[in-house]
Amino acid sequence: MRTRKLFFLVFVLALFACSKGKNAAASSAGAASTSAASTDASNLPPDSVPAPTFNANRAMQYVKEIVSFGPRPIGSENHKKVENYILSHLKGDDVEQDSFNVHPTEGTFPVHNIIAKFPGTRNGIIVIASHYDTNWPLRNTSYIGANDGASSSALLLEIANQLRGNKLDGYSVWLLWDDAEESMKLPWDDPESLYGVRHLAQKWQDDGTLKKIKAFILEDMVGDADLNIEHDTNSTPWLEDLIFKAATRLGYQSHFFARSMAVTDDHMAFLQRGVPSADLIDFDYGYNDVFWHTTDDTVDKLSPKSLEIVGTVTLDTVHLLNQR
Repeated sequence: MRTRKLFFLVFVLALFACSKGKNAAASSAGAASTSAASTDASNLPPDSVPAPTFNANRAMQYVKEIVSFGPRPIGSENHKKVENYILSHLKGDDVEQDSFNVHPTEGTFPVHNIIAKFPGTRNGIIVIASHYDTNWPLRNTSYIGANDGASSSALLLEIANQLRGNKLDGYSVWLLWDDAEESMKLPWDDPESLYGVRHLAQKWQDDGTLKKIKAFILEDMVGDADLNIEHDTNSTPWLEDLIFKAATRLGYQSHFFARSMAVTDDHMAFLQRGVPSADLIDFDYGYNDVFWHTTDDTVDKLSPKSLEIVGTVTLDTVHLLNQR
């Protein structure tokens, strides 16, 4: 999934060669980030502000149902089933589909971004995103991506449940399930990856939508039972600080930003166009092995509590964005 793949392979080898020095550097960077965010946390909203609602068990059921379709590379029957599954949970919502074809070395494939729009009272948009595909046809198509794609896609479905029904008191929130994100090449951000977000970012730049986006929050690999969200040094610093404020207010700060790394992911297409963006990702996903992009990325490694933590922190971040 990302430039981070090459980074992570080097990182794992470095752990064996010089684990003490590497861990010290990572801890120092994480501590510096957490310390800075903790200072900002003094301006947290009052404790009387209720915590956001999030149904973790329902979100976990969504994960299981998405995974039950099997691997979902673009152009496959399983991919179409998952696309229809997402759309079936958005009936009655304002849904836009951004569809186009891509032409990688394997041939021509259809790409379908799904955007659910929940209107607010203020002029501006907050985008919360997840990709829903797994790897390309003719490459490694055997893994089902329980954490990598299914967990975050399910998280967005549950966020939709919380947003649905009333006009939001603040910015509009658009939920984006982006497509054709995956690649198995190195480096991760080769030309044959991140098709969905790159297309949509350009489209929104051309039609003027991009200027209305106040923040882009990416969810990626957020279900790990041992949840540790990275401090992404590519993300917009003030937005990362706001996320840590939300985590602190909800008592979840120990799950955020203990490690720092630069992550290339779906948010980069928006960052590069000047949109404040942040990536919520637990990249160190595994216990005794690396589960990312393998058949070990299964539901039993996930926890409803992790989905609840990321879901409520995301929703509380939206609340804080509306206070700015």
